[in-house]
Amino acid sequence: MSSYQALYRAWRPETFQDVCGQEAVTKTLRRQIVSGHVAHAYLFCGSRGTGKTTTAKVLSRAINCQNTVDGEPCGVCEACVELKNENNMDVLEIDAASNNGVDEVRALRDRIAYPPTIGKYKVYIIDEVHMLSTSAFNALLKTLEEPPAHAVFILATTEPQKLPATVLSRCQRYDFRRIPQDVIVDRMKVVLHGIERNAEEEALSEIARSAEGGMRDALSLLDMCLSYCQDAVTAPLVREVLGTSGREFMFEFLGAILENDSPLAVKLIDRAMRDGRDPQVFAREAAQHLRTLLMARLIPGDLSALAEITPEDAERFKAQSERFEQTRLMRAMDLFIRAEGDMKWVSNPRSVLEMCAVRACFPAEGDSMEALTERIETLERKLKNGVVVKEAVPSENAPQAPKASDPSPKPAEAPKPKGPKTADETMFDKAIEILSQNPSIRGALRTAKFAGREQNIVYVLFDKTARIHMQALERKPQLLESAFSEAYGEKVSVNLKVDDGKAPVSKGISGEALARTFEIFGRDMVEVTD
Repeated sequence: MSSYQALYRAWRPETFQDVCGQEAVTKTLRRQIVSGHVAHAYLFCGSRGTGKTTTAKVLSRAINCQNTVDGEPCGVCEACVELKNENNMDVLEIDAASNNGVDEVRALRDRIAYPPTIGKYKVYIIDEVHMLSTSAFNALLKTLEEPPAHAVFILATTEPQKLPATVLSRCQRYDFRRIPQDVIVDRMKVVLHGIERNAEEEALSEIARSAEGGMRDALSLLDMCLSYCQDAVTAPLVREVLGTSGREFMFEFLGAILENDSPLAVKLIDRAMRDGRDPQVFAREAAQHLRTLLMARLIPGDLSALAEITPEDAERFKAQSERFEQTRLMRAMDLFIRAEGDMKWVSNPRSVLEMCAVRACFPAEGDSMEALTERIETLERKLKNGVVVKEAVPSENAPQAPKASDPSPKPAEAPKPKGPKTADETMFDKAIEILSQNPSIRGALRTAKFAGREQNIVYVLFDKTARIHMQALERKPQLLESAFSEAYGEKVSVNLKVDDGKAPVSKGISGEALARTFEIFGRDMVEVTD
């Protein structure tokens, strides 16, 4: 009995037409084969499982095929049959990760001189070429630039930024993009039909989403799910195998987070953990869900294409995103992204996930711009939707409404109008206005009150809760005296004091003596009392 072959190997494409999601690359290569303009060096770049090595093998068969059809290998000629069975020495596949030394490259350079045995070209496929050492790259450069007429190099890498510029300039570069989810789903349906198995549409969508644009990953995950059961592959089965939570669960969980329901969020995490979910995968899914909600607020018209979801799911994301502010979504997304990275370094990842969820349930703290923006957006949403005001319970000391038996309730006295400001108060306001032009002390001046003036000393009071503001201004005596002297039109001193209910102006000491005392002992060491 022959050994089992994995799906991604058994269903590896044999023609350019079967390569999924890379139409721009395959069309260009087919045109080169038809026109006979085959380059001597190619560079295939892209993430894992997007078809780089597969396309390299198809290209090696196509350029050696004796009867190509529109740039495609015929599959029946001698060269195609031998190359398909991988027992022909005209195509050499080299793993640069394990053959990255200069000696291996020199041996390869010596073999290049030998002509092909059957086909027209001798093809060298170097996988993960970025793993070659610097000396190995230098040994390969000249051969890569001017190889024999019968030699073709195909370099494949997931990290082209690590390749020297001298190598990049000698190759035709082709970038392989991530494969869309619908393309992966269609390919899995072809594979399932070929092996006579069935799977639910939602199950295939879950697999395609977890594959993150890699066809090989998708087929490997499908292989796992098929091995797990004997009948059709279902969505709950896929979630159990992959350790994911499902879209419906994420709608419920993120709804609890954004509604500040931390008890429900923690309970949902506990349920997911009991079902065998991985905390790191959970955090990644939450961040992806929040990203889709953010896209739903920014560009709702293109959400289906951007998030690769169905129109029905797109409407659900739009409806949920309208209930929350953009700043709130961004902060929650940032928390879960950070939590996913932090889980790598702790012994109990679940605790990191729970702490992240609880923190995301509460509004941003502090006086940062992010926190203030989030509060403003929350207030605007409440005002837009209508704020529900609860009926206040009257206290014992609150004024009671007049009873019906009272013949004529007395009208409340109108507040007495405040008299016009004095000249000193007007000049005090002018001094505060001058100081407010400095943004570093503008906030500290909000509770400053005029408390009187005695000769050349101006007294300023602060509330008990604003002691820290007063202390901040005491560190800038020259700035205060300069502003007040400008406002009053003469040189004055400024005396800052916390409002304790007592008169701040001393009557038992003259202004000149007080100023002299401040000069000798320092303003911080003197307290003026009645």
